[in-house]
Amino acid sequence: MVEDNAEVRQAVKVYKALGEPTRIKIALLLTEERNLCCSDIMSKLESVAGSTLSHHLKQLTDCGLLDLRKDGTYIYYSVNRDIAQKYAPFLLE
Repeated sequence: MVEDNAEVRQAVKVYKALGEPTRIKIALLLTEERNLCCSDIMSKLESVAGSTLSHHLKQLTDCGLLDLRKDGTYIYYSVNRDIAQKYAPFLLE
């Protein structure tokens, strides 16, 4: 019936993270433009405060939907396409 508890927990985390409209916008933005830093994302969304954006990015990263890459003091985000394909394929359409 249920394949694996870890997969169920992963699915719940992803769906919970995507339950917030701003996070869906962030994920959709990052499927179109890879490797954006926080300031780039903030300038494209415009209506999100920096601290709020950081919180949203942490939620999306913690659930595995976003990957991050550190380069000096900057952190660049991109969508983990394997996780997106498995749990939220609409992001990749």
